[in-house]
Amino acid sequence: MEIKVIVKTGSKENKIEKVDDYYKVSLKSRAEKGEANLELIKVLKKYFGKEVRILKGFKSKRKILRVF
Repeated sequence: MEIKVIVKTGSKENKIEKVDDYYKVSLKSRAEKGEANLELIKVLKKYFGKEVRILKGFKSKRKILRVF
């Protein structure tokens, strides 16, 4: 399944919200050297209990991910 995600970095806590047809994910880490992408994958893997990969938007706040 493919999901749309909007990422907010530098938050006080990691949080996932389902909004209409996308997920809003707040992350503690900053968007530097791919740290936020790694944390995003880790948080969503725990949330869905499945493997997660970024398909589009490696350098954007708007991403498309695949959940296996």
